[in-house]
Amino acid sequence: MPEDKYNFSPETLNIPGADYKGVRTFAVQVKHVAASNYFIWSPLTGDKLPEGLKDGNGPENLKTKADIIKFLKDSFALGHKAAASLTAENMLQNPGSSKSTRLRLAIFGVAHAFDHYGQMVEYLRMNGIVPPASRAKSD
Repeated sequence: MPEDKYNFSPETLNIPGADYKGVRTFAVQVKHVAASNYFIWSPLTGDKLPEGLKDGNGPENLKTKADIIKFLKDSFALGHKAAASLTAENMLQNPGSSKSTRLRLAIFGVAHAFDHYGQMVEYLRMNGIVPPASRAKSD
């Protein structure tokens, strides 16, 4: 998504009969995935949550595309670290005060990101942008 469309939400389309009131903007969708990644993966690694992370919508001070993408990439790096920490011996343990097992958190982290990817694909298409995974492959 181009930076000038990061604040797009379907609510701005004013589609008759549609109920998009209050849905997340594209930027907040991306920040939500990243924030959720931190909440899901940090119990597995023991890493502290980033500064300013209070809820599932990510830090309010992140405004530019570059800052938001860095936040997202860093959250996935934590996910890779967390997944690499899973073993046959520890995957059914509940990390810290979590009620979920390490394996459940790992599975949910991946599924959650895919759910929101699907929503972001729709946001791209509403703006006439073909998502990268749907683009023709070049030879």
